[in-house]
Amino acid sequence: MLHGTKSILLAFALVGAGAIAGSAVAIAAAQAHMVAATGDLQAAAKDLKAAKPDKAGHRAKALGLVNQAMSEVKAGIAAGAK
Repeated sequence: MLHGTKSILLAFALVGAGAIAGSAVAIAAAQAHMVAATGDLQAAAKDLKAAKPDKAGHRAKALGLVNQAMSEVKAGIAAGAK
């Protein structure tokens, strides 16, 4: 009987994990542009970090603004998921 109980618990765990993954997919699909923006901003941050730092402070300021934008986009995704 213990083996059967373990199987049932495993099945419930897999269903729960599937529901969570399904929710993440649904959020990504409903907010595809916001998710894409996050990826674009991450790429921009990577490029800014790789750039030479001698830009009279503009590179550093741009990096800060990109990081701020990433925070706002993530907050928007979270707000849209409610």
